[in-house]
Amino acid sequence: MNSFIARVSDIQNVESLNIVLFDFYGKSLSMMSLDLNENIKIGVRVKLIVKPTHVFITKDVDSTVSCANRLQANIVAVENGQLLSTLRLGLQEGELESIVTREMSNVMNLRVGDKVTAFIQESELSIGEILDD
Repeated sequence: MNSFIARVSDIQNVESLNIVLFDFYGKSLSMMSLDLNENIKIGVRVKLIVKPTHVFITKDVDSTVSCANRLQANIVAVENGQLLSTLRLGLQEGELESIVTREMSNVMNLRVGDKVTAFIQESELSIGEILDD
């Protein structure tokens, strides 16, 4: 499971739907949520989590993609199994793991050193822990 620390920067809600924005080292990340803990407030530090299977990547972003959470990264390791490939992505702020099919890893010719954009769908990002300041 990927995890990283961010700070709540805004909360938008309509009825039971919440869009929570986070500041992650100057980058904006967003999360969609139907349930929001009452302790989640602007300024609170949280540990965000996302499964490696929910981090998708591209080498080239040619068009608009319906995903606001984008992080620039370099591939620092590729481990190819029989069916899946595990990619370790180096961010300026740490590392992120992505799991893709071996076939797509081959099609994309993913190699250590490649520059990629990592995407995390807003519905797949969640708060794993509220951190005390």
